[in-house]
Amino acid sequence: MNPLASERPVAIIGAGAIGLSLASALARAGRSITVCGGREPIDHIEITEDGSTETWPVRHVTDPADIAWYTTAIVAVKGHHTAAVADWLRAVAHPGATVLVAQNGVEQCERVMPYVGAAHIMPSVIYLNVERTAPGHAILRRVGALDIAVPDDAASASLATELSAGGMRTSTEADLKTVAWAKLLSNITANPLTALTGRRADVMRDPGIERIARRIMTEAIEVGRAAGAALTDEHAERALHWLQHVPEGSTTSMREDRLAGRSLEYDALTGAVVRAAERHAIDAPVNRSVLALLAAIKPEVAA
Repeated sequence: MNPLASERPVAIIGAGAIGLSLASALARAGRSITVCGGREPIDHIEITEDGSTETWPVRHVTDPADIAWYTTAIVAVKGHHTAAVADWLRAVAHPGATVLVAQNGVEQCERVMPYVGAAHIMPSVIYLNVERTAPGHAILRRVGALDIAVPDDAASASLATELSAGGMRTSTEADLKTVAWAKLLSNITANPLTALTGRRADVMRDPGIERIARRIMTEAIEVGRAAGAALTDEHAERALHWLQHVPEGSTTSMREDRLAGRSLEYDALTGAVVRAAERHAIDAPVNRSVLALLAAIKPEVAA
């Protein structure tokens, strides 16, 4: 056994805003943290919440072989960057390993399945609003009463318990599909509309933007129902209320990526709705229009 096994390390594949936040919870619960790859070495992570900052030491590795014996990994890269971390995912593709997929969208399992082999895939729905301010550093804003939802199954229970012990408000869900589609309603409105306007989340309170958001959600509810999610019109009302009452200064990852000239995560969000609409022969003109607008934005820097 590896001499570090007693530390029960967690591999963080994607040390962005969400990856850092989940890592901080597991560090608080007593797990050691290993940050995988990245452009800059990180020797600690720092999370600021409500003006208070906590710091934890981390190990930084650059070779996927270094995590080959790990039994817990969190993949928190954007959906369209999954293939770029394939070697890291293959390193933990063994029975007994749990891979928590902390990505947006409703296609998490399908996205990582080609790479993780016999590992247990643990999809999740993330509600945190986090802004990465520097390598290893992030500002955490909690929105609503829940931080993360995960499947209600035995293989996921242990990690869910540790996240809760580390301060993440965690829910286990028997019907995660419906939960994921309900969260997607927020993602396919706030992310594109903040990215396209360049404004923070307060833009969702503008009457004209609210009307567009409602049309986006109405289409997605029809598509989600066809895909097997138990969505109702009330899900749209709750999503819109949630978006209009996020903490002041809240932003979205897509807005931040556009301002930084990076590629955008539209395929995992609006793209998923359009693909599902096509599978079920449902017209979704507003979502198709939003997808075309986002696809026309070209990155200015390497992803």
